[in-house]
Amino acid sequence: MVMALVIAACSSDSSSEDGDDANAEGGDSNESAESGGGGEGTVEIFSWWTGAGEEDGLLALIDLFEQEHPDITVDNAAVAGGAGTNAKAVLATRMQGDDPPSTFQVHGGAELNEGWVAADKMEPLNDFYEEQEWMDKFPQDLIDMVSKDGNIYSVPVNIHRGNVIFYNKKVFEDNGLEVPTTYDEFVEVADQLQDAGVTPLALGDKEAWTATQIFENILLGELGPDDYKSLWAGDIPFDDDRVVAAAEKFKTVLGYVNDDHASRNWQDAAQLVGDGEAAMINMGDWAKGYFSNDLDLETNVDFGYFAFPETDGDFMVITDTFGLPKGVENPDEVKEFLSVLGSVEGQDAFNPLKGSIPARVDADESKYDEYGKDAMEDFNNSNLTPSLAHGSAAAEGFVTKANQAVNIFVTQLDVDNLINTLKNAASEL
Repeated sequence: MVMALVIAACSSDSSSEDGDDANAEGGDSNESAESGGGGEGTVEIFSWWTGAGEEDGLLALIDLFEQEHPDITVDNAAVAGGAGTNAKAVLATRMQGDDPPSTFQVHGGAELNEGWVAADKMEPLNDFYEEQEWMDKFPQDLIDMVSKDGNIYSVPVNIHRGNVIFYNKKVFEDNGLEVPTTYDEFVEVADQLQDAGVTPLALGDKEAWTATQIFENILLGELGPDDYKSLWAGDIPFDDDRVVAAAEKFKTVLGYVNDDHASRNWQDAAQLVGDGEAAMINMGDWAKGYFSNDLDLETNVDFGYFAFPETDGDFMVITDTFGLPKGVENPDEVKEFLSVLGSVEGQDAFNPLKGSIPARVDADESKYDEYGKDAMEDFNNSNLTPSLAHGSAAAEGFVTKANQAVNIFVTQLDVDNLINTLKNAASEL
């Protein structure tokens, strides 16, 4: 099982890394399991948060922890490049070599539960949750995403929404456009933008997950939340007429993206929207952190947002979590970090900079802008669905094959080939 994880992680999207240093491991990988996790008095925090608002959020969280625990040294072992692909490959190698970091970033859902928990690499945190009095501080559906066989294995630090389209408000106003709520309205808006010489939809699929994210949102709109979840449970076949219809819509949508999409990452694509060269981008709300922190754009003045067409009332959940790996030398210090990460103060230090919303239900809403408040309300009142692109809906083996299939589809636009490839990969579910 562990070897399969290593192979999957090391092969995942390996041909689409960006220019960052793929070998920056951020820690010594030669120690044994008995001395894993950075050593006594040091907490090694392993993530792929190195850019946009994500690094700002992580540094704010670390600063809060160091203020509360000046006797514990923090080793920020972030690995840049590949939108997490590089970090996951490094992590797989370290875990296979019994050299776990003190704690590491992992998406709640299948990435955690069918990966590291199934491989028996994580300590359960049930008693820790009870000690922290957290059982009613996180939504039960979210606790379920970080649980397997009755045990809780990680602490969610945030909630991201994947079915959001951000748009340049001036471009829409200059062209007299209204926000589209249906697929047909989206096509009409895209045609008008194209006729006006504006790229309708920015895409940077140097890493394949960005295109997969568009496809999963079209699937959600076509299937609805219940059947969308049933698809990943294996209860609906990939040659279902609605899946085929979603693939056809995906093909149409790809006709509206920038020609240089394959050479751009998501930040580069978001820059096109910020500059007004493109009108829209479907990106998780880490893009909101990028617009605000990196491009200095104002929410609902320079850029706006709306649910991906046909998915209003649905919320594609992506949650970053941290747990306690087996074999670390200093579990007590790690739990101190997890305690801060899961606290109101920790989540309110991290999320406004990251662009996400807190995982806790009792966070201070006053610390969040209008987007954050809207996202919190939607999270509490929407159908929650797991993201395929971000590892929550399906096991790593299927996600890898789905990303590869989508990457090929973006180039060839062959619906039959996409459907057949997904059907053949279904054994990985």
